[in-house]
Parts: sequence; structure tokens; C-alpha cells
Amino acid sequence: KEVKFGTLNTRAMDFLGGGAKTYKEWFAFLGRQANPNEPGSPYLITYRPDLSDSSGVKPLNTTVYSCGDPSLGCSCGDCPSSSVCMGSLLPQSKTETSCSVKMGSLKAECLDFSLVVVYIVFLCAILLWGLLYRTRGRTGFPSQTKPPKNADDKSNNNGNVPENSAQVPKAASSSIVQTYMSTFFRRHGVFVTRHPLLVLCASLLVPILLCIGLIRFKVETRPEKLWVSPGSQTAYEKQYFDSHLAPFYRIEQLVLATSASDQLEAPTIVNDNNFKLLFQIQKKIDDLRANYSGSTVSLADICLKPLSTDCATQSVLQYFQLDPKKHDDLGIDHAKFCFEHYSSEETCLSTFQSPIDPSTILGGFPGSNFTEASAFVITYPVNNKVETTGQENAKAMAWERAYINLVKEEILPMVLAQNLTLSFSSESSIKDELNRESTADAITIVISYIVMFAYISFTLGDRPSRLWALFVSSKVLLGLSGVVLVMLSVLGSMGFFSAVGVKSTLIIMEVIPFLVLAVGVDNMCILVHAVKRQPDGIVLEERISNALVEVGPSITLASLAEVLAFSVSAINPMPATRAFSMFAAMAVLLDFVLQVTAFVALIVYDFRRAEDGRIDCVPCARLKSSTVAGDNGGHQRLHFVARYMKDVHGPILGYRPVKFIVIAVFVGLAFASIAMSTRLQPGLEQKIVLPRDSYLQFTGLL
Repeated sequence: KEVKFGTLNTRAMDFLGGGAKTYKEWFAFLGRQANPNEPGSPYLITYRPDLSDSSGVKPLNTTVYSCGDPSLGCSCGDCPSSSVCMGSLLPQSKTETSCSVKMGSLKAECLDFSLVVVYIVFLCAILLWGLLYRTRGRTGFPSQTKPPKNADDKSNNNGNVPENSAQVPKAASSSIVQTYMSTFFRRHGVFVTRHPLLVLCASLLVPILLCIGLIRFKVETRPEKLWVSPGSQTAYEKQYFDSHLAPFYRIEQLVLATSASDQLEAPTIVNDNNFKLLFQIQKKIDDLRANYSGSTVSLADICLKPLSTDCATQSVLQYFQLDPKKHDDLGIDHAKFCFEHYSSEETCLSTFQSPIDPSTILGGFPGSNFTEASAFVITYPVNNKVETTGQENAKAMAWERAYINLVKEEILPMVLAQNLTLSFSSESSIKDELNRESTADAITIVISYIVMFAYISFTLGDRPSRLWALFVSSKVLLGLSGVVLVMLSVLGSMGFFSAVGVKSTLIIMEVIPFLVLAVGVDNMCILVHAVKRQPDGIVLEERISNALVEVGPSITLASLAEVLAFSVSAINPMPATRAFSMFAAMAVLLDFVLQVTAFVALIVYDFRRAEDGRIDCVPCARLKSSTVAGDNGGHQRLHFVARYMKDVHGPILGYRPVKFIVIAVFVGLAFASIAMSTRLQPGLEQKIVLPRDSYLQFTGLL
């Protein structure tokens, strides 16, 4: 009884059984004598519910299975009691039977209660440790590492420390990995300083060659290709269905509705004026012509035709066979009559000789009172084809874009003039809006990179006491070069995966540029400030190598940890997540390589420029040595942030009460995050990925 008939978007029994509720009604419908040129039985057949033994006919004695039986494999849409539908009930049953602790009028889940208990125990342990530590300091407990009184004498006498005396702790030695990395970065710094041009050209060659792959750059916007794993059962069943039958038809839809006032419900939309408006809209849709490769495409060329004659348009106008003259002759009462007799009355059949269920073409009606409906739903099913080259549905997509433009420019003003609301969508609406979003975000990305460029140029430069020296000590050209390196790493990652056939996604284009920019800016600031912290008296080669020894291992380990994190997340079967992780891992890796090669070479050139007194951004011009020497003679003053960290932030964190408060707050936030994470609702809201000004945000058709 719940099996759907996809072609008409209604139940199969409404079409095959005339809306029968019992087997007697179904047999009566099957035996009804059809009129000439009408599908049905040419003879009147009466099915007898009881048979005599003399007839020799016996009822069929066989087992009847429920649609929920696992052996049948009914889908959730055709059988709500099917086993595949039980998964949707699990979250609700889990919520009802979840563990909870009740204390008086207060009720809390077991996880929340456990986290509170653990947090209280943790705070008590920290307080107890602090009290014991403070008491130990006051009572002066003897140190276990304090050598005996005569240890020095005995050591001086025979040169050996007694066996019963404690060893004096030694300075912590570096690990093998850190020692190897420090040696490597010292040699690397010397090599880059001596051959900056060679390192710069060789390092830039890699991302530039990878950018050639952008020729094959493609963006995947189809939701089923973004969020469904290609190896999942759902994808396999859809592929099997599409290849053996045909893809589900494309949907173009209009929804006209009346508006509700503050205290009153929305009035009915079923009246003569609104029917006349529908006929005007239908004429515009029928007359619409789209251009595709020099030819015109109309709705009749692409629509679904069950009987190969007329489009299977789902509209209340089908009760008049889409003919305005019949509406003028029969009036609105005929439509109300068809609301109740749509499956049995011949005059209510559509142009493609099928009954139209009023529940599929009307909305906002109480119960089965279709005359009180507050909305018209017009649906245009369009033929769909399996896409292999991406051009199979090109004609339909061209018409859909023309259809959306027609609705925006002509139909929408007509509907608003009648004090009605209009919602509309096409099959390609989401894809087109996602493409528009990706194009619109390009401006945001460019602005963000300009802002970060200005920030880097401001933070990397010095604060000289003389205005003229500012032209030399600034780092505008260095900051611009660093931002270009970040862009190259992103483009190189996209080019590499485009070359191997991996499509990009909207998330990649919106998120990865900002992600790599944040990592790149961090490394640039660390490297430049590490060089500036070196003593001024040593040569540039030693300053660069010492700076790389100081911060090189930290940058390497942090970048490798980020690459590893993204690489591990690439095993996620969801295509959008997997593609994002792969693109991000490659971009961060390229960014790291460029930072320790090309950017270090650029630092060498920039510091040589500053030592020669050449102006930033115009290195061919040079200031007088006396103008710059007076400012470079003294020690550079620390920036405001550095002074704050040294004089204010660091000393405040040194107080024991402050340490306790900081630890307590952050551990509390961590526990609260764990508790709140269980309340996350799974799902994918398509509205959040669409532009805020998209017409789909206000249609309610997503």
C-alpha cells in the first residue's frame, strides 16, 4: 500500500487500484468496464467473494509476507516497517534509554556527571599538591641530591667522588634526531647563504612545474559525488539502478502560496484569479526557448513523456488538460470535483492520460480538505541520463538556466503582484549556486591575502628612530615574496592532484588558502625574528645558520605533524573529506619546503640589501651610509607584543595562583567540550554551503 509510483510521484495503488483501501475495492476497480479509447477492461467483471464447491475453483493457499520481512528487501520509502528503516529510529531509542543520574530535581547524563566528578577530583589533587609543595618549602625538607659535607674534600684528595654521594645532575643533552637536524640546518644555512640564487630558482621550479597540472583542474559540485563514498552500498545500488534502468528524472518546480497574517492562517489559494495566473505562467514556460550549441531547446524537447506524446507536468491545471478554454467553460468547481474523483472521472485525467493526486500538486491543506489548500505545487519532470562525459544532460541544463532566469525576471513579479509568494528551483540549481559561491569567494581570498601581506610587512620590519631609515629596515618586499610562496604552494598542490585526476571541491577552494596562509605566516615570522635575534657582530652566513639551528627543528616537526594529520584523515571514505585532506597535506608540505629554501634565500637577499643601505621595494636606490648608520648603531627596541610578553604576560603566569587558575579553566573547557560533543547532531545542511543571497535560501525547496 505504501509502494511509490515514481513516474507520477504518487502511490502505486492510487494508479493501479484507483485508491483502493481493501481488496474488494481493488477488484471492483479492476473489473470496472472502461469507456472506448480508455485504458481498462473492455468488459464488466464481477469478482465473487465466495465460491461454491461445485465451481471447482479453490482459493490460493500460500504464505503472505509483511513488507517488513528481511527476505523481501523493501526500501524504506515503500515500507516504513522495513528493517532498513530501523536505523533511523536508533538515535531516538538511544536517547530514551540513555544513562542518567537524578539528584532531587536535577537530572544529568552519566557522562556529564562523570566528567564533573573527575574535574572536581582533579582540582582537589592540584590544590593538595600545591599545599604539600608549599609546606615542603617552608619546613625545608633536605634535598635528596645534596652531596655529603666532605664530598669535596674527598674528591680533591683522590680525584674520585665517593660511591655513597649523589651525582650532580648534568645538563640535558639533545636527542639524536635533534642533533642530526641541527647539523643539517647549520650546513643548509651556510649553503643557502653562499648560493641564494641557485636555491631560490631550484625551489621555485618545483611548484611552478606542478602548476601545469591546473590545465586539468575541475571542481566537483555534485552532492552525491561529494558526500557518498564510491565504494558504499548506496553508491553501488544507485549505479546499478542508473545503468540498468535510468536515473531518476530531473525536477523543475514552482510553488505559489498565500501569505498568512499575524493571527490568521493562510487563506486558500483555490480561486479563479489564481488559476488564471497559473495559466499565464504555464504559457510562459511552454514558450520558453533556450539556446544550446546554436539550436533551441524547449520543455517539450526534454520533458518526461510516459506515453511519448505529452509532458508529465504535475499541476492543478491538468484537471483542465492545461487548456484555459476548458477552465472558462467548466469553472473552478470542476477542479474541486476532481479533488475527490481524480482517479475515477475521465474528465479529470491529465494530458498524458494519468490521474493526478491532489496531494502532490497542492500544499497547506488540513487533512484531506484540498479546497482549503494554501499553495500550488507545479512540477516539471525532465528526462535524466547517466553522465559519463558531463555533456549528456547539457540540453536540460541549458533549459534549466533559462527557466531560472525567466522565473526571476518575469514570473516572480507577476506572482508578487497578486500578493502571493513564489519558491522555485531546478535540478541544476544547487550545482550552479555552488559554482557561483566558489567564484564569489575569490574576491574574499584576494582581500585576505592582501591583509595578511600588510600584516607581515608591518610585523617583520624594524622600528628605527629615524624616518629615513624606515625605508631600509622595512620588509614589504620580503612579506610580499612570502605571500607569493604561500600561493605557489596552494596552486602547486591543486595542480598536482588535478594532474592525477582528482577533482577539487568547494571546501578546498575556500579553506586551504587560509589554512596554508596561517601556517606560512607563522613560519615566516619565526624565521625572520630568529635571524634578527642573532648578534650584530657576526657575519650573515653565521646568523642564518644559527637561526636555522634554533628554529629549524621546531618548524620541521610542526609541519610534519600537520602533514601527517592530514594524511591520516585522507583515509576517510567520504570523498569531500578525503580530497580536502590530500590537498591540504600536499599544500602544507610544499609550503614548508618553500619556507626553508626559497624564503631563507629571500631573507639573505633582504638582509644584504639592508646592510648596503638599499631602499625596500626599490633596491636599486641607496641611502647615504650616515643616515642608516646612526640607527643601526644601537640595539633595536623590542616590539610592543614582545615587551608585553616579557614584562607583563610572563611574570603574571609565574605566580602559583595564576598557574592554578589557568590550568583549572582550560581543563574545565576541555571537559565541557567533551560533554558538548555528544550533543552534536549529525547531518548535512545544504543551506550553509550556499550563498546567503541565493534564491534557494528562501525557497524551502532544498
